[in-house]
Amino acid sequence: MVRKRRELSSTGIYHIMIRGNEKRNIFLDDDDREKFINILFDKKKDNEYKLYAYCLMNNHVHLLLKEEKEDISRNMKRINISYAYYFNKKYERVGHVFQDRFKSETVEDDIYLLQVIRYIHNNPVKAGIVKSPLKYKWSSYSSYTSKGYNKNSIVDNNFILLMFSKNKREAVKLFIEYSLQENEDVFIDERKKEKKKKIILTEKAARDFIDKFLNKNNLKLDEIRNKENKKLRNELILELRKKSNLSIRNISSLLKISRGVVQNVKT
Repeated sequence: MVRKRRELSSTGIYHIMIRGNEKRNIFLDDDDREKFINILFDKKKDNEYKLYAYCLMNNHVHLLLKEEKEDISRNMKRINISYAYYFNKKYERVGHVFQDRFKSETVEDDIYLLQVIRYIHNNPVKAGIVKSPLKYKWSSYSSYTSKGYNKNSIVDNNFILLMFSKNKREAVKLFIEYSLQENEDVFIDERKKEKKKKIILTEKAARDFIDKFLNKNNLKLDEIRNKENKKLRNELILELRKKSNLSIRNISSLLKISRGVVQNVKT
């Protein structure tokens, strides 16, 4: 069977997942995890890619990368080969460490980018390992908090934090609030299960949905805030919350209404 060609990102940003062969553990102790992080750092030193987020689980890894000098496939090949060599040598084994091909999905806009970061950092929470992403040592979450935020971080967090605020302290505060929001983020492995449920997956799709709704009801965006249009406004908010992974902050920004108004519409 011919392999399906990997979808290319117009932004160069990809959410990547690599999994252990036959879903076996790829990290058997903390030294293994440290080694993998060191490999990530070594491979990005020559500006081969930017790293926006990572999370190391027992049998898989989530990465959010932006390709720079070389394409994502070459970068991942280097990372995987380096770690597999270390792992096989340490544990005196032979054979594949990772499944044959890494999984990837393109990230085409800022809303989706932030959702992917939130999903990656909350992976250990959803798995029941910790109650807060801050409690998990093996992810990039701490590099976004006030404690871990520094210019020498392995993670290129400044680009992301500037989306929240130019003031670093305020940006960190808003990032943490966003990360801890209740959400239904689903990616890669879970995508097929949720495909029918969530049909608005990008910022452009959300704007198109809003435009269609407004045209159907002969309204302009600024008119949605009027008291007489409250019922239609609530209907639109409800549809966006049900059919997308948009946060309250995202919906508020798109509709140019307060977060409180969005939050008060119950799903």
